[in-house]
Order: sequence, then structure tokens, then C-alpha cells
Amino acid sequence: MGTVTIGVSIAVPEPHGSKLQKLRAGFGDAAAHGIPTHVTLLPPTEVDGAALPAVEAHLAEVAARGRPFPMRLSGTGTFRPLSPVVFVQVVEGAAACSWLQKRVRDASGPVPRELQFPYHPHVTVAHGIDEAAMDRAYEELSDYEAQWPCTGFALYEQGADAVWRKLREFPFGSATVPPQAPRVETGSLPTR
Repeated sequence: MGTVTIGVSIAVPEPHGSKLQKLRAGFGDAAAHGIPTHVTLLPPTEVDGAALPAVEAHLAEVAARGRPFPMRLSGTGTFRPLSPVVFVQVVEGAAACSWLQKRVRDASGPVPRELQFPYHPHVTVAHGIDEAAMDRAYEELSDYEAQWPCTGFALYEQGADAVWRKLREFPFGSATVPPQAPRVETGSLPTR
């Protein structure tokens, strides 16, 4: 089967997701149409395609232990000069996102992953474009606001065309955990 590139994220729901995706494209980010608007829990990671059932079982268990929480986006931030990224800030739900991403990447699971930078939940609205366009994205979305109840996350696969496609959704607290699924640390999802 070979390797596949996967990612795990919380989708930004409509109408917010398509609005931010359209704005990202308008700033000149060519990748905008291939990347659904999201908050990353597991960045792009190569895995053996045969490992996907184990990955799905692990994610089902993580989701089964999770609980819905409020998500709120407000204003912009940037990772410049370390990384050419402008983003909308996660101002509510960040602790829950952090809790989730640690369990998704848990060393005892099928997708252990060290991060290049410390985890910082955000919604990218410009990446790798010219500085003037990055500045415009930062300014134009400085008063952006959105909120919704986060009820789960999803597994995505990047196709050969660089487009990310959803493979499966994992709703919180209702996923069936197969008996052979790897066990992760117990604990409750923090609420804020």
C-alpha cells in the first residue's frame, strides 16, 4: 500500500470555514483551496497505509474520552519571523485542543510525533506568501470573531494533488472503541 500523508484536525464549521478559506485564497495563498479551514491536532505525518486501521482505532479512543467544548476565534497573530504564517487566534478552547493533540500524538499510540515548534492552536489564514499580503491578512482579520461548540475532530489524507480530504470524523464521547485499540492515558478533557 505504501506511505500516506495524514493529518488530524478540528474543522472550522460553516459559514466560518469557507469564509476564511476564501479570504486565504484572496490573500494569494495558492494552497488555500486544497486545505480545509482547521485547527491542527496532528500536523502532516507520513504513515504506512496499512497502519490506517490502527490510527483510526486510536483516534476513536481519544474521541471517546473527549467532551464537547466551546471554541472561539478572535483577532490575528503571526509566527513571523520564525515561520511565514498569519493566523486567527484560538482564544477559547486552546487548552482542550492542547489536551487532544497530546493524546493524538501519544508515544504509546500509532502516530507518535515530536513537533518542530511548541503546540499553539490557531487557524492559518496566510502561509508562505509575500510580506505585503501577509500584512494585509493580519490587518484585515484583526477584528475577526467566530465561535461554535466543538464536538469532535477528523482524520484527513493528503492526495497526490496536494488536496486534503476527510477520511473519517470522530465525535466526542460517542465513538466505539475496538477492544484491540491502543490504550491512552486517562483523564478528563479540560473545560474553560
